[in-house]
Amino acid sequence: MFRPIIAICLAAAVTGVMLAAAPARAAQPYVGSAACQPCHAGEYEKFQKYSKKAKSWKSVATMAPKLTPEELRGCYECHVTGYGKGGFVDYATTPQFADVGCETCHGPGAAHADAGDPSLIGKPTMATCEGCHNESRVRSFGFKPLLHSGAH
Repeated sequence: MFRPIIAICLAAAVTGVMLAAAPARAAQPYVGSAACQPCHAGEYEKFQKYSKKAKSWKSVATMAPKLTPEELRGCYECHVTGYGKGGFVDYATTPQFADVGCETCHGPGAAHADAGDPSLIGKPTMATCEGCHNESRVRSFGFKPLLHSGAH
């Protein structure tokens, strides 16, 4: 009889921790690359002008009519910002996330944008790049990580 009570208490505690963590995730939403421009104007302009990532929606829009909904969702994983993580939902609802933007590599930027604190934004590593630029995709599409290339 004692053990079921412990199990119930443990389940309640875990649920409480999970619920407490949910607002923290919601407190750090994606804001879109335009929010980065005021403080990082040079990086933003260079990224917009020279990076293929900044225009990645064009590829998705071109291919979309030929793809199943499942295939299209697969494209979203690498060609938009924050898909399935609180960013891109669809073009009509969240066009500000329809390209690969700053937050794709640096993570959700609301806390950083609000506070201006550099510790509140991620610094990309090669592991970050490999989320999209993995061996399978590199072989299939010839992708190359641009971590040290001055993409911005």
